[in-house]
Amino acid sequence: MLKGLGDMAGMMAKAKEMQSKVEEAQAKVSEIEVDGEAGAGLVTCRVNGKGEVKALNIDKSIFSPDDKEIVEDLIIAAIQDGKDKADIKAKAEMGKITEGLNLPAGMKLPF
Repeated sequence: MLKGLGDMAGMMAKAKEMQSKVEEAQAKVSEIEVDGEAGAGLVTCRVNGKGEVKALNIDKSIFSPDDKEIVEDLIIAAIQDGKDKADIKAKAEMGKITEGLNLPAGMKLPF
């Protein structure tokens, strides 16, 4: 009966270690910054690992009232590109802590 408690203590220690690793990975994710772009770099943005747009740059050559819709589309495309890149890096960072744990596919951390 006491043997079961030993296993429980080991599981709790591993859970605590896992929690620490998750917190560390989350801190690294929040530091990630990537650049998204559209229109061959005419519109760029900086996005952090949480998917927040931190900066936006629009080349002055595309400021024309006739191109308003095109500029709007490029802004949206640049933001999405940045978010996609940030998401890839964030998933890679979180994946480092789950290697070898045999977690079910698609399981997100923290729980």
